[in-house]
This record gives sequence, structure tokens and C-alpha cells, in this order.
Amino acid sequence: MYSVGMAYLLWLLSAFGALGFHRFYLGKIPTGILWMCTGGLSMIGSIYDFFTLPDQVRKANIRLAFREGSAHSFDNHSRLWRNINDGEARIVREKETVERTLLRLAKENKGILTVSELALAANISIEDAKRDLDALVSKGFAELRVRKSGTLVYTIPDLMDRDEPLEDF
Repeated sequence: MYSVGMAYLLWLLSAFGALGFHRFYLGKIPTGILWMCTGGLSMIGSIYDFFTLPDQVRKANIRLAFREGSAHSFDNHSRLWRNINDGEARIVREKETVERTLLRLAKENKGILTVSELALAANISIEDAKRDLDALVSKGFAELRVRKSGTLVYTIPDLMDRDEPLEDF
């Protein structure tokens, strides 16, 4: 992982960024060479780098994570954010907790969800989904109800926007 402190140190040691050592450190070889040949674009680029180095380090760490393959450990049901790198947008996924998946799904379904919906959305087993939903019921955050069709559903009253014909179980 790259360090903001090290990037600033290299910026300072390269004549306040004019020689571009910090750019080589962050893996920006072409612009590092450009900085060396032009004196940091006549110091304008060096001044720009002084103010944007923390963001450049963050982006370099994201690129490093992609190269090392650690970005593949993220699943499909995740919070998304964008990384703009060399004009190309990439999506980085941050793993979402089962509880957050449960709440997001309940909100999307107007406070009503089933065990199989949670298992599918959270990529967990049906047994784990049932255990998580039953834990919410035992804590008083959710209720177990039955639809007129006989289907068991879990409801989260805080997220319900209308009364669907359900019966207590």
C-alpha cells in the first residue's frame, strides 16, 4: 500500500515535485517522466500535486488492489462507489453486511420479505437467512406474519408504508 507521508516526502525531495519522484512512486511513470523533463510542468503541475496527493495515493492504492486481485473478493450485493482513473470509470464494490442487505431488501419490498428473498440477496444459506430473520423477531424489530395465500413472511413495521392483508402467526 502506498503512503501519503512517503508521497509528500518524495514530492519534497524532488525539488518540490519538479522531478516527479512522487509520481514514479505512485506508478505514474509517463507523467513522472513528463515532470522530470518539464520541471513539473513549470511547477504548475507540482503545485497541483501538492494539493491532490492524498487523493492520488488513494487512487493508486485502489489500482494496486485491482492488480493484486483483492478486488475480486467483493460480492455482487455491495455498496458501490466509482474510481476515476486515467479517464476510465471503474466500480469498486465494498462487501455489504447481511443486516444491511436485509434492511435494504425490506425497504425495497415495503417492509415485507421472505427467507428465500434474503438468502438470495445476501448470498447466504436459507438456514442462515431464517436464523437472522428469527433473531430480528425475537428482538422485537420484526414480526412473523402469514399472507392470505398461506406464505410466511417477515415484516418490519418501520419500513411498511401500507397495511397488506396479513394475519398474525
